[in-house]
Amino acid sequence: MSNSARAEAVLALHRFGMGPRPGSIAAVGSDPRGALIAELDRPLALTAASALPPSAKAYRTVADANARRAARAKQAQQQAKKQQMASAGSGDQAEARPEGQAQGYAQEKDAAEMAAKQAADAIPDPGRPVYLQEAKLRTEAALTADIGFAERLVWFWSNHFCISANKIQSMSGAYEREAVRANALGRFVDLLLAVEGHPAMLFYLDNLESMGANSTAGINRNRGLNENIAREIMELHTLGVRTGYTQDDVISFANVMTGWTLVPPGADPQHGGEFTFNPRLHEPGGQTVLGKRYEQEDVEQGRAVLRDLAAHPATATHVATKLARHFVTDAPPPTLVEQMTKSFRETDGDLKQIAIAMVSSDEAWRAPPAKLKRPSEWVVGMVRATGITQVDPVLYTGGQQLLGEPLWRPSAPKGYPDDEASWIDGVGRRLDVANNFAERISGMADPQAIVEDVFASEIAAEVKQAVGRAESRQQALALLFMSADFQRR
Repeated sequence: MSNSARAEAVLALHRFGMGPRPGSIAAVGSDPRGALIAELDRPLALTAASALPPSAKAYRTVADANARRAARAKQAQQQAKKQQMASAGSGDQAEARPEGQAQGYAQEKDAAEMAAKQAADAIPDPGRPVYLQEAKLRTEAALTADIGFAERLVWFWSNHFCISANKIQSMSGAYEREAVRANALGRFVDLLLAVEGHPAMLFYLDNLESMGANSTAGINRNRGLNENIAREIMELHTLGVRTGYTQDDVISFANVMTGWTLVPPGADPQHGGEFTFNPRLHEPGGQTVLGKRYEQEDVEQGRAVLRDLAAHPATATHVATKLARHFVTDAPPPTLVEQMTKSFRETDGDLKQIAIAMVSSDEAWRAPPAKLKRPSEWVVGMVRATGITQVDPVLYTGGQQLLGEPLWRPSAPKGYPDDEASWIDGVGRRLDVANNFAERISGMADPQAIVEDVFASEIAAEVKQAVGRAESRQQALALLFMSADFQRR
C-alpha cells in the first residue's frame, strides 16, 4: 500500500469510523471510500441483543420494583410508628407539649428515611443493571467493528434524537436499539416515526402529561397542553431553528400529538410501557400546521404531520448540515452540505444514500484532521487501538461521565454538542483518563506496535519521538493517547 493510500485509510478510520484497531488498515485497503460504503451493507443488529429486555418489559420491571419498594417502606414505617407509640405510652403528657410534638415528628421522619433505605437495599433498582448491559453491548459493537462507520451513524442519530437516562433509565438502551439502530440506514421518515412514537421519547418530552383542552380527559381533569414534543420535533429533529414555523404551528402540532402516550404498567401488567393512542387525551377536530390542514381524528393525524415534516426542504438542509458538521468539520463546506441535501431530496430521505454521498464527496476528505473528537469517540478510539474488545461497563460509563459526556444522559433535548468550543476545556480531564487507562493496560499494550501496526506509522514525527523517549510504557501510552493524532479527526 502506498503512503498516500495508508494516510487516506487512517483518515477514513478516524473521520468516519471509530478509529484504527489491529487489522483495520488492511480491512480498509486501498479503497477507503469503497470500504466505508461496503460496511453500510452489513447488519447493524447487536450481538446477544436477544438477551436484553424490550423497552416496555424493562419499564414494567422497574415500575414493579418501585411499587414493591414503596409498599415495603410503608409497612416498615407503619411498624416503626406502632413501636414508637407503644414505647411512649398512651398517658405520656410530654407528647402534648410543643417540644414533645416536634420530637415525635423528627422521629417519624427518621423512621420514614430508614424504612425507605431498607426497602431500597432489599429491592435494588433493576434499571441500573439493564442500563449497564445495554452500554456494554453498544460499546463492544463499536470496539469490534472493522471500521465503525455504521456504528458512528447509530451514535449520531441517537444523539440527534436523544433522550436521557436520568429521566427514563430503564428504556434508554432499548430505545436506541429499537427505534434508532433499526432505522439508522433506512429512510428518514421511518426513523422519525419510530423515535417520536417510542414510549421513551414520549416520556422524555412529557407528552404523557399533555392533553387537549377540549378532550374528554382535559375537560374532566382540568389539565392542558404540553408543547415540548412539538417544539423539539420542529426545532431539533426536523426543520431546525428559524425556518418559518410559528408559535401557532407549535401549538397546533402539540394538539395533534395529544393522545400519543404509553400503557400504564399498573393498568396492564402484560403491555404496560408500550405505545398506545388514547383518544380521551386527544384534542378533537382538525389542526393547521405550516399552512396545511390535517383533519384526521386519530393517531394518523400525528403521523401525517411527521411525514410532511420529514419531506420538508428545511429538514433536508438541517439534517445534511448536522451530519457534515459531525463527521467532517465544525464549519462544513457549503458544497458538501449541498451535495448531501440534494441526495436527501432525490432519494426521499434515504439515510444510507446520504451517508454514501458524504463519503463519496472530495469535499469530505480535503479538510485536515483538525476536528476535536467528542469524549465518547476519543475513549472508544483509545480502547480500539489496544485491540481490547470487551469492557467493564461500570468503568467505561464512569469514564465517560468524568469527561462530561455520560452515556445517554445529555442535559437537554438538543443532545451533546458537536463543536470544539464545547469540549476543549475538558481536555485536561482526558489526561487523567489516559493515564489511568495506560496504567491498567501497560502490561499488554505496546505503544510502538500501536504506532507501527495499528496506525501504519501515520503519526506525527514528534509523537513518534516522544513515545520512543518515554521513561516507561505507561508514559508512552499516555502520550500517544493524548496526541492530536488520537484526539482529532
